[in-house]
Amino acid sequence: MRRHIKKAIFPAAGLGTRFLPATKASPKEMMPIVDKPLIQYAVEEAISCGIEEFVIITGKHKRAIEDHFDSAYELEEKLRTTGKKKLLEEINKLSHINFAYIRQRVALGLGHAILCAQPFVQEEPFAVLLSDDVIDPDYFLLQEMIKVYDELKCPVIALEEVPRAEVSRYGVIDGVQDGDVYRIKSLVEKPKPEDSPSNLAIIGRYILTPDIFDILGKQKPGAGGEIQLTDALKDLLNRRVIYGYLAKGKRYDAGDKLGYLKATVDLALKNRELSVDFKNYLLEKIKTLT
Repeated sequence: MRRHIKKAIFPAAGLGTRFLPATKASPKEMMPIVDKPLIQYAVEEAISCGIEEFVIITGKHKRAIEDHFDSAYELEEKLRTTGKKKLLEEINKLSHINFAYIRQRVALGLGHAILCAQPFVQEEPFAVLLSDDVIDPDYFLLQEMIKVYDELKCPVIALEEVPRAEVSRYGVIDGVQDGDVYRIKSLVEKPKPEDSPSNLAIIGRYILTPDIFDILGKQKPGAGGEIQLTDALKDLLNRRVIYGYLAKGKRYDAGDKLGYLKATVDLALKNRELSVDFKNYLLEKIKTLT
């Protein structure tokens, strides 16, 4: 079966202010969870869905991302000559992937970052993955969203039910439910809890169509003085149907300190090399706190 979604965008030009001072000179996207940086989890998720072309939207102080996905000949030779075959295979796991990099010169928001990718996307539908939204690797959210797109041929955005007190941190939708899919009626960026149409928050996985670029190119700054993708999607609703897909698996907001720590603990407990010893450590630690 021919895949309709072959391209993926990874916005990575944000300032990472929630993790200062760690992100003052180092990309937030390169912060590790166990032994892989955040952005690699997102890239591997896209690869598992059959996506073939990747563009990362970068900014100043983001060169480490390019270096991470590049070859490291001296390191590879050192691992080869010392017989560390497993580590060599691990660092070369993504060597067959070709990445394009586009510089977002000013951090003007997610909508603007996606607009920067227009020359790469051209007239094709595409996926957007925000690497600080880490999806449990055992749950194939993006794959399920692509199936919805293949069936409905309309933009699909991932949703998660959040406590109403937290809706002001997200874009939120109002929609009509049909199973796990919502036909979206309206969207609002970071509403006050009392004004929110629902507790269905937009999370960092999108399947978008190229007609979004015309809207983003004319979009006026919204919340925070940035070009907000949620505002552009609201305008797109006047032209076509947009669907929301309710995620059923675990998602971590790793752009938040607590969410990052939760992701680290849970994924460490899934790691074959670490899980037993780490679990024992946690159990002993809990005993000393009770």
